[in-house]
Amino acid sequence: MSVRAMLRLSLLCHLVVGSSHGASVAQAQREGSPPWERKGRETGLPVPRFVSLKADNARMRIGPAFEYAIQWLYRAPGLPLEIIEEYGNWRQVRDCDGISGWMHRSLLSGARTAVVGPWRNSMASLSERPRKDGREKAKLEPRVRVQILSCSLAWCYVGAENGSVRGFVEKSALWGVYPHETIN
Repeated sequence: MSVRAMLRLSLLCHLVVGSSHGASVAQAQREGSPPWERKGRETGLPVPRFVSLKADNARMRIGPAFEYAIQWLYRAPGLPLEIIEEYGNWRQVRDCDGISGWMHRSLLSGARTAVVGPWRNSMASLSERPRKDGREKAKLEPRVRVQILSCSLAWCYVGAENGSVRGFVEKSALWGVYPHETIN
């Protein structure tokens, strides 16, 4: 297949996927449920939802099949990703930088992780207690990856440094958990 034909096929795939995603959101809104309560067509799980990268080497592709070109290679197991669509064994995912593409489901894990917001200009506090005036245990730089152990509406209890350091971080400082989401 020529490069030009592959580009046309890729564009067509993006148009089809984009319109089907928009249709699903519109359908959820017509049915009276918020878009974040939409269910994936393959798993029945909420879409969008956060997962993490399971594999040491994970290829993000431009479309939902092994025949599609590799868009990005991730070498960061535990990296949080947001599933935004499902198609067969493929999941359209987005990373914290907004890069999106397709990954095979075998590369993903339900284990919850997060990163300190890359948008932050300062470090996030890791505190002993879920309070702004709690004793600070550490400072976490933007993009530092943490394991989510639990979350309330305002705070997440996380593990850093492979779980050896644990504490509370304000949820608003993290990418990998939704503002309305609680995790037990």
